[in-house]
Amino acid sequence: NPRGEAALEITFMGPRMRFDQDIVIAITGGDLSPMVQGKAVPMYQAIKIKAGEILSFGGMKNGCRGYIAFAGGLDVPVVMGSRSTLLRNNLGGMKGRKLLQGDEISFLAPKADLPFMERRKIYQEKFPEKEVVLRVVLGPQEDAFTEQGVKNFFWHSGVISNEFDRMGCRIECDPIEHRGDGNINTDGISFGSIQIPTNGKPIIMLADRQSTGGYAKIGTVVSVDLPLLAQSMPGKRIRFVQVSLDLAQDLYIRQLNRLKELEEKFGNTEKDV
Repeated sequence: NPRGEAALEITFMGPRMRFDQDIVIAITGGDLSPMVQGKAVPMYQAIKIKAGEILSFGGMKNGCRGYIAFAGGLDVPVVMGSRSTLLRNNLGGMKGRKLLQGDEISFLAPKADLPFMERRKIYQEKFPEKEVVLRVVLGPQEDAFTEQGVKNFFWHSGVISNEFDRMGCRIECDPIEHRGDGNINTDGISFGSIQIPTNGKPIIMLADRQSTGGYAKIGTVVSVDLPLLAQSMPGKRIRFVQVSLDLAQDLYIRQLNRLKELEEKFGNTEKDV
């Protein structure tokens, strides 16, 4: 599909879905044991679904969030240039909420077949089973923390708490020491910013974060590592490693180039993909 088409994000156990027409789909992200008509189907490649068939999931094997793309896209409204859903503001998607039993979603321009189906696959991602290591660029308010506080942030690991959703992820660890009270003049929050409020417990800001905040930010998780966090469950141990801005940018550029290669490989159906 072109960029901007809607896909489904599924969490933990996954849904049970019945298809009323033939379609090509692809399932990526964490391995939640996808099945069609009760039989396992491969991930990270295009597969055909026939009308009347049921897609279900057997449970988590690796990671905890999966993504289903449908050839031709989903017929959901475009809100502020996006087909995605923002749950906390009830915007987009299916009436701005999670999907419920009995919901029906139409396809925009469903495709029951694609050229070179057998070649439409990529390497399946594997996510850390135990400790997750996240690379971090220091700043912009590292001066708001004591020297020992910064050292402890990188030296000591923490645990993902139950306070974990699309807005952010709170880490349980020994408090990170501030020089003051941890408050700053309100400024912007990036995807992956690590706020540390007055209690000293880090909060990693995620996709549905607010746009500004008033807590000091000790660093920012490099963008290519954020999926590792998204695929983690509460209780998993987490550790931060400092890297340079140059490395973070290089990793991001490599990721963009890889995505561009995939677009060129699969996006033009007239080419021998």
